[in-house]
Amino acid sequence: MKARSVSSEAKLSTMGVYTHFGGVPELLQAVADEGFSRQALVFGRLPLTDDPMVDLCAMALACHDFARRNPHLYDLMFGLSIHGRYSPSRGTVEPILSGQSASFRTAYAFLLQGCARLVNAKCVRKADPDFIALQFWSALHGFIMLDLAGHFAHTASPSADVLVPMCVNLVVGLGAKRDKAESSAVGAQAMWAANQSSKNGKPRNK
Repeated sequence: MKARSVSSEAKLSTMGVYTHFGGVPELLQAVADEGFSRQALVFGRLPLTDDPMVDLCAMALACHDFARRNPHLYDLMFGLSIHGRYSPSRGTVEPILSGQSASFRTAYAFLLQGCARLVNAKCVRKADPDFIALQFWSALHGFIMLDLAGHFAHTASPSADVLVPMCVNLVVGLGAKRDKAESSAVGAQAMWAANQSSKNGKPRNK
């Protein structure tokens, strides 16, 4: 990406990019931060239930939907394009959130809080919520990137056939009872479907 290309699309002078952002890297950083702010808004609009497993699964579905609606933005947010800014440096020993922007921290906090609820409600065996969050994040991000790359094109519903079972298997591996995890997953899918119907102006089934 060049400043001249951006200014041309925005119908501004090239100098405007440097005046407002300092340069192309800073502009890309600002775009990524805007993406995380939007993602946080999506997470914040999800209804909370008394079942942490329902809420985490719903968050995964919401994140997948956000990525599908904004594939190029999602790519930039997580440092997958050549200009991405969120790829940790190889060999670093700093904490995962070290150096990340406020918008990233805000979005990630929803996942961290959800995992803390999972432990506090004794849905899974006692473990550090930070590491549970990293496991969920890794699994979810891997699924999304494979989906965006078209690797699930042969699957009727990647969310229902791959993502939701993956969430179930993850919490079961953490100590949850499979029948309860599967029941929570069904609840999350129903809640997400109702949420989408409401957003699209479709009446909910009674």
